[in-house]
Amino acid sequence: MDVEQRIDQFRNMAEADPENELGHFSLGKAYVDAERFAEAEGSLRRVLELNDGQSKAYALLGRVLIGLDRRDEAVAVLTGGFEVAADRGDVMPRDEMGSLLKGLGADVPELKKAALEQTATVGADGFRCTRCGRPHGKLDGPPFKGALGEKIGSRICGDCWDEWIRMGTKVINELGLPLADPRAQAVYDEHLAEFLQLDD
Repeated sequence: MDVEQRIDQFRNMAEADPENELGHFSLGKAYVDAERFAEAEGSLRRVLELNDGQSKAYALLGRVLIGLDRRDEAVAVLTGGFEVAADRGDVMPRDEMGSLLKGLGADVPELKKAALEQTATVGADGFRCTRCGRPHGKLDGPPFKGALGEKIGSRICGDCWDEWIRMGTKVINELGLPLADPRAQAVYDEHLAEFLQLDD
């Protein structure tokens, strides 16, 4: 599916349910992929109206504002987002926003002691969830077969996986995805990887 098709799909999803945070986030990301930054800004700001704890949206909005040459606004959004991510234990978005702030020549907020300890802490088995940063709750194994299932099993905690199960049900229902269709499965997997921050 090309980016314009994704934009149409996610625009329909966001318009059908204006309170759907995932729909607005996915639309904003698709706009970013198409380098339509002005439109992306509106979608991402709507995500933060719905959920001001969505740290990934702050990071993406910061990138959008950089793309629009609005440095001071980008610094403000990234600074606030960094603090939200640090408080929530969202390590990957926090580190991404710290890197963006450094690239803008701006100060990076100091981490509170609890956030520093969380970043440094791993479980007895060497596990730390790459989405939430918590050192516990590792899944017993991959939730399904294949490379993506293996990645989830080794990197994602049970709480984050449970969050995805609830969100994934919304994705299937709102996009009308017949998962027997490989194209629908690819859309589902894309949402899953985005939600669990498995971008690499």
